[in-house]
Amino acid sequence: MIKRDIGQEILDGIRDVKAYKAGKKNLRTHTLREPAPPRIIRTRLRLSQSAFAGLMGVSLRTVQDWEQGRRKPSGPAVALLRIAEQKPDVFVQLS
Repeated sequence: MIKRDIGQEILDGIRDVKAYKAGKKNLRTHTLREPAPPRIIRTRLRLSQSAFAGLMGVSLRTVQDWEQGRRKPSGPAVALLRIAEQKPDVFVQLS
């Protein structure tokens, strides 16, 4: 088993960021797009609002608020919606 030196990895990462900011190094970057609206994702998964809320770890009321535009998903919910949209098989396996 190979032992990692987490401290060294962090220092290397900080050096990479500093070099990038100074224009001395190119780093790979990723731009994450916003997921589709929750109603579209839920419909594609063929889940009820209640089942979708359970899988997302939120209340039924929250899903209803998202779908009716009273609230927007944020933080971890956006990440889960992105997974549900891009890897629906993961959510289907959980339901």
